Amino acid sequence: MDNLVLIDKTVAFVKQTLKDAEGGHDWWHIHRVWNNARLIAQTEQADALTVELAALLHDIADSKFHNGDEEIGPQTAGSFLSSINVDAETIRHVQQIIRHISFKSGFDKKEFQSIELDIVQDADRLDAIGAIGIARAFSYGGFKGRELYNPEVAPNLNMTKAEYKASTAPTINHFYEKLLLLKDKMNTETSKQLAQQRHDFMLAYLEQFYSEC
Repeated sequence: MDNLVLIDKTVAFVKQTLKDAEGGHDWWHIHRVWNNARLIAQTEQADALTVELAALLHDIADSKFHNGDEEIGPQTAGSFLSSINVDAETIRHVQQIIRHISFKSGFDKKEFQSIELDIVQDADRLDAIGAIGIARAFSYGGFKGRELYNPEVAPNLNMTKAEYKASTAPTINHFYEKLLLLKDKMNTETSKQLAQQRHDFMLAYLEQFYSEC
C-alpha cells in the first residue's frame, strides 16, 4: 500500500481513537508532534514512514490513562498497523519507539536505540516545553485535580520511576521534576536549537508566576 495511504488511514484512526482524550494528549498534541517530527527528520537520515507512524501513534493508549499499563500502547498500535498491512519490521520498530519514548522510560536501562526514536522522542519533548508545554502541564494537573502551587511541597529531584508515576505533586513542581530538564535531553541538533527558546520562555513564565504569588 502507498505510504501516503497508510499515513491517511493512521491519521483517521488516531483522530477517532482520541476524540475524547484529555486536552494535553488529544489529536492536536499528536498533530504537533507529527509536525515536529517531520521537521526534525529533514536534517537526519531516517526512515520517514517509521517516523510518521510512530509520531502519530505514540500516545494512542498512554499508560497514564490505562492504569499504568505500559504495553497497551504498543499493542494497540501493532494491532492497527497489522490491520492496514504495514510490514512486520516497521511495526516492531514503531512499537519499540512507543515503548521507549516517554520521560519515565529514562529511569530504565536503555535497551533500544534508533535515529527514528531520537526524532520522535525529541518531537514529543518539544511539545512538553514552552508555551504549549505550560498549557499541557496545567491541563493535565487540572484533569488530575492537583494543586497549581504549594510552597510547602518541594519538588522531588531524585525520584524513582515508581515515585514519578505515583506523584500527585502540585503542577509547578513538574517544571523542576521534568520540563526544565528536557532541553538537555534532546537527541538531535535541530531539536536542541528549537528547545532553547521554549526553555527560556518557561524560565520567564516561572519568574512571572512567583512575582504574582
